[in-house]
Amino acid sequence: MSKELEAFLEYISVTRALSKKSVEAYKSDLTAIENELNKSLIQLDTKAVLAFLCKYGNKRTLNRKLSSVNAFFDFCYKSRFTDDKTKLKFAKIPKLLPKFLSHEKIQKSLECIDRSTWIGLRDYALILFLYATGARISECLALGRDDIEGEWLHIRHAKGDKERIVPIAKVARDAIDAYLNAFKYEKDFVWCNYRGERLSRISAFKICQKYLGVSPHILRHSYATALIRGGADLRVVQELLGHSSLLSTQIYTHIQKQDLKETVEFCHPMARK
Repeated sequence: MSKELEAFLEYISVTRALSKKSVEAYKSDLTAIENELNKSLIQLDTKAVLAFLCKYGNKRTLNRKLSSVNAFFDFCYKSRFTDDKTKLKFAKIPKLLPKFLSHEKIQKSLECIDRSTWIGLRDYALILFLYATGARISECLALGRDDIEGEWLHIRHAKGDKERIVPIAKVARDAIDAYLNAFKYEKDFVWCNYRGERLSRISAFKICQKYLGVSPHILRHSYATALIRGGADLRVVQELLGHSSLLSTQIYTHIQKQDLKETVEFCHPMARK
């Protein structure tokens, strides 16, 4: 590993205080290039870097690695390791509407859950919780019993180590209480498997697949979509979702625009010609 790369990793770890997972991702991306090309990144020209990265056919994967390279080059320029201010262009990715489920679909699926056992109560509460809070699955599974404070949810293990507080609907809180009252294990965390251990991401995925046919993240999209369709301010939705940038939230406005377009096409006589 080059000394410049070591300095960069120390900078993002100590000065910027990025999470361990983020630092490892940067390290993996950048050391792979240096190891493959057997040269310090700072000594490589952009053509060599791009030639290496072109093997990644998935544009989202490519852009993530380009982001790592650009962050490194920017650090080197500001640290005066180089006089060149280099920035590689990202690959263009077509904007796709996020997949989501309607409120009716989610409610209908919830009605099919057998709540005569604590496992059924857990599955019911888990799906309701994800839809009522828009929490990421990692945030959900890290939830402690003390993190639910009345009508509010304190998310302490958010992406980027940023905490936030969001309201939680009474119906979801009641469902969690019913599950915990029927639960036979005393644990500090909320979501457990049948052995009383912390529920895994794979198990949470299987629960959502079983009743809804989607991943847990689709419930986060469904939460945001319901808010936008209901007229919520975009910046409020950004705060509730824990997005660091408004750009991440703006994708949901496309759903609103699509609703307007479909309304005009259905209702306006000229649009039907």
